[in-house]
Amino acid sequence: MPCNMYGMPSKSTGLPREESLGYQVNHLARLLAAGLRERIEPHGVVPGQFAQMLALLERDGVSQSELCRQVQIDQSTMAHTLKRMERDGLISRSPDAADQRRAVIHLTPRARKLAPTLVGAAREVNAAAAAGVSRADLETCMRVLAAAIDNLQDSP
Repeated sequence: MPCNMYGMPSKSTGLPREESLGYQVNHLARLLAAGLRERIEPHGVVPGQFAQMLALLERDGVSQSELCRQVQIDQSTMAHTLKRMERDGLISRSPDAADQRRAVIHLTPRARKLAPTLVGAAREVNAAAAAGVSRADLETCMRVLAAAIDNLQDSP
């Protein structure tokens, strides 16, 4: 007899979306991104730039490769995103004093001024997603998601 993702017997021969961790997490991610986009796009920022802004708020003046490691995206995607962010006045680049071949990335004053609004928007979306979910369930969900992320990051 086929089993579901939890190893329990299932009448279905396929994996219904309600039983698919990947489907559910992807669907949630798309809904969260849409909610975030709705709130931050009027400020000239899109969700694909948000992780970079948060990373630079935590540690400004890093190289592109360091920013790639922090937000876990590839170099080509980062290069495209940073080009758009620079065009939109969110970041600036300057030569690295230690290595003139590379640049360091800094948030602009405009981006720093927007940061509280953008972070507030993200908090609103997270609160909307968590509405009606108990604190204990939310904490369990966060632990499970972190474990799943660790499992996949550690796998070959």
